[in-house]
Amino acid sequence: MTLKKSTELFRRDWVIPALYASVAFLAGLTFARIEDRILPGLSAKVSVAAAMTFYSAVASGMIALTGIVFSFTFVMVQFSATAYSPRIVQWLARDPVISHALGIFTATFLYAVAALMEVDRGGSGTVPFVSAWVVAGLLLASTGMFIALVRRISLLRVDSMLVFTGDKGREAIAASCRSLQTLTTAIAPADAIRDLPRGQTLSHHGRPCSVQAVDIPALVSLARSSGAIIEVVVAVGDTVVEMTPLLNVLGAREPIDERKLGNRIKLGSERTFEQDPKYAIRLLVDIAIKALSPAINDPTTAVQTLDQIEDLLLRLGQRHLENGTFHDGDGELRLVVPFPGWDDLLGLAFDEISFYGATSVQVMRRMNALVSDLIRFLPEERRPAVRRWSARLKTLISRSFTNIDERTEALQADRQGLGVPRQEFPV
Repeated sequence: MTLKKSTELFRRDWVIPALYASVAFLAGLTFARIEDRILPGLSAKVSVAAAMTFYSAVASGMIALTGIVFSFTFVMVQFSATAYSPRIVQWLARDPVISHALGIFTATFLYAVAALMEVDRGGSGTVPFVSAWVVAGLLLASTGMFIALVRRISLLRVDSMLVFTGDKGREAIAASCRSLQTLTTAIAPADAIRDLPRGQTLSHHGRPCSVQAVDIPALVSLARSSGAIIEVVVAVGDTVVEMTPLLNVLGAREPIDERKLGNRIKLGSERTFEQDPKYAIRLLVDIAIKALSPAINDPTTAVQTLDQIEDLLLRLGQRHLENGTFHDGDGELRLVVPFPGWDDLLGLAFDEISFYGATSVQVMRRMNALVSDLIRFLPEERRPAVRRWSARLKTLISRSFTNIDERTEALQADRQGLGVPRQEFPV
């Protein structure tokens, strides 16, 4: 069986400003007329000339402000995409504050223009009361949105970007990873499904997409209703292309509607943090290795990145990772989903940073402190893999630093990189 091409919601970044603009222009043309019919004697206590000057100043000022502010915003976003990672900056570029700020700015301009046409309408010599206060209110709202936009742009600082990425990873860990203390012994997936007949295979057809999430409760329910075990063969974060198998249905009494199955695997044009804590680590590593490149040469940023990576690894090391099996209410195995193991996460976190930072004393000392803390704080079952990485770091340092004094300095553990070293070598 095949899966109909998955479609994600159409990007509506432009819809919010368009709605603001449409509503503002229509309101500017109608409010004054409605007010004239309902409250014919009500008018603002300002002269026609003063009102026209005010409206004209607001309209001309807002269109200029909009152009300057958003030109600056787009330049900052583009610069940050180059300096950090385009995959992380796009999350900030889609911030609703940016769309609403553009909408408010546009609405203020258009409403002021439309209201200007209603001043002294029919030679009445009056200024509509409601329109005058709406223009003033929109001007104040634009000021507030400008301040909010400046605060959002401040997130493009390196420390804010690292905290933002780390927070996304922590949210994903809390939402999708089960605690080691809540585990029960489960059958290994390979043993449970080895002899079951394969009834259905669901494949992807369409353009390349990323697996963004798997609806685990819904798939367990579908499997239970048909007496089957569903084996998901793609991991969250994988890119699927034409004819890539997504899942297998094993041992079912009757076929499961492929549309229901397909709707339980969320596909999109890019990876997300939704069920993918390793994506946060991936982005942090990208920032670190870019900082370690000869063009930038900023090992301090790499050290700050390792602070966030260590926090994520400490949290992941206390979670259930390797056994992606899920049971129904009766304890029957219903779903098998691939998850990254502890070794996979350590490799993702350390491989590239240790390679590109091998000649940086600061980075090596911070990594020594990181593995030392992982060994100290994580459960015993996590420690052998970390000890192997500790040995690899020692070997890497010995190869990179031929001078014995430099090697001794690089072997020290220091959470600041070059700050306050610990007295012992890493475990």
